[in-house]
Amino acid sequence: MDVKGKKVLIISANKFEDSELEFPRDQFKAKGAKITIAGPTREPFYGKGGTKIKPDITFNELTSDFDILLLPGGKAPAIVRKNEKVLEIVREFNSQGKLIAAICHGPQILISAGIMKGRTATSYFQVAKELKEAGATYLDEPVIADKNLITSRKPRDLKYFMKAIFDY
Repeated sequence: MDVKGKKVLIISANKFEDSELEFPRDQFKAKGAKITIAGPTREPFYGKGGTKIKPDITFNELTSDFDILLLPGGKAPAIVRKNEKVLEIVREFNSQGKLIAAICHGPQILISAGIMKGRTATSYFQVAKELKEAGATYLDEPVIADKNLITSRKPRDLKYFMKAIFDY
């Protein structure tokens, strides 16, 4: 997929895995994509490693007027998955067949949105049981592409994750 000019929505919150937000954001920017970051409020939030992110919009301001949805991992998905507006946007992206990319604990948000039944995915190993309980087939692979859904396990898999996105 040529991402030049594409609108990428990144949804995250405090205690995200720094590299899982920064690396994709920088890769998308380098290829000419337009990045919008959504957070719980307009206040900055911080990664586990201290990276400061100033959100462009809040969860309440979310729309599905984007081409790609990116859900970084870390501890942030435990917060993000409780927001009904986020879950609504995930469901809209999925029903419209738009690309959803989630890494590490990011698939927890997909589980809470109720879109994993019958899907094949990967995640951080601690999320595997929850994926299976949600009706997904879990595979311990660096990256899994299943229709409009791309999932990955951890920071070490980021290059495979981004390749799958750009090859989509």
